[in-house]
Amino acid sequence: MQAWTDVRNLAEQRALEKAGFTREGVLRGAQWRGGRWHDQVLFSILRGDEEKS
Repeated sequence: MQAWTDVRNLAEQRALEKAGFTREGVLRGAQWRGGRWHDQVLFSILRGDEEKS
């Protein structure tokens, strides 16, 4: 499963990591919003990842 959020949304990034997601990287200029491009942080989780924590 994948999730992504704005690079400046630190609260959501912490929540995803707490839920077991792994930060994979930054998608530069991935979202057009408010008249400009925004970077997004990509997270993922695989079946069984929660068992490793």
